[in-house]
Amino acid sequence: MPDNPLLPNRKADQIRINREEDVQSGLTSGLEHFRFHHRALPELDLEEIDLSQSLLGKTVRTPILISSMTGGTAEAETINRVLAQAAQETGIAMGVGSQRTGIEHPELAYTFEIRKYAPDILLFANIGAVQLNYGYDIDQCKRAVDMIGADALILHLNALQEALQPEGDTRFSGLAQRIEQICRQLTLPVIAKEVGWGFSEQDIRLLQNAGVTAIDVAGAGGTSWSQVEMHRLTDPRKARVAAAFQDWGIPTAEAIRNVRRVAPDLLVIASGGLKNGIDIAKCIALGARLGGMAGPFLKAASQSVEVTLDLIHEIDDILRTVFFATGSRNIPALQDHKIFEEGGHGL
Repeated sequence: MPDNPLLPNRKADQIRINREEDVQSGLTSGLEHFRFHHRALPELDLEEIDLSQSLLGKTVRTPILISSMTGGTAEAETINRVLAQAAQETGIAMGVGSQRTGIEHPELAYTFEIRKYAPDILLFANIGAVQLNYGYDIDQCKRAVDMIGADALILHLNALQEALQPEGDTRFSGLAQRIEQICRQLTLPVIAKEVGWGFSEQDIRLLQNAGVTAIDVAGAGGTSWSQVEMHRLTDPRKARVAAAFQDWGIPTAEAIRNVRRVAPDLLVIASGGLKNGIDIAKCIALGARLGGMAGPFLKAASQSVEVTLDLIHEIDDILRTVFFATGSRNIPALQDHKIFEEGGHGL
């Protein structure tokens, strides 16, 4: 298992680029094509609405996820601490960024260790699935989980990003079998997550057969990591190659529906281009249980806990208003034919 001394620098670059550069996908999430059935007479009181649910052994007060973002630098530790404090106060779920840095550089593990700030939240550990083809096994997976006291492990899939990185890890052959081994050996749930290009039906079948508990579709429509890598590249030709993939991927709405068609029993987490509470509500109505956002939380956490809390409360207020205006008392009610596709039929 080779140590990579460049990892901390890469993490710092990625934080800076996400804050300073336009790294938006050329595609939209597809959620704009969906509308809710408005109820002028919702037949319930706003205060009756209950957005809480039990997920993976924890209670989540509202279906908001702070998507996996960062770790591995002193600045990332500050961001993760702010996010964890806000998540604890509001009872929402959170994931950390790839913990490879903390595993291969133990002196940087503290940048991920946020459980002390958020003892009660649903918390996801995170490593790159492809590392299972580069020497990682159940031991590294357990180290990632133990590092933060996680409730589940994300194995993220980023084949396109790795292909565009000069230092990328691109041996993806046989990876489904290695994921299956981890699912069998780890006592906690395993979540398969893309990083912004979504899942096809073929990949969903492979992951279902491997035994994952959940899929975070992380579809196209938000941050494009090909554009992030474009800004990191100093070779003009390689930068042009990365730029060519700006409109690549499966939009988030389509990816959610792919999972619901192929593996209806899998827990679905939706992320990728979600901008506000209405987008999260649309994902819930399409069959997801959580809606994740990254970029807005990165910007908020870079300012303060108070700004982050204000963002969470704003998203939650919008969610509750959607539930009220569709006559939906809780999450199952919103998923009961409350949304329709423009030009199509109700879902």
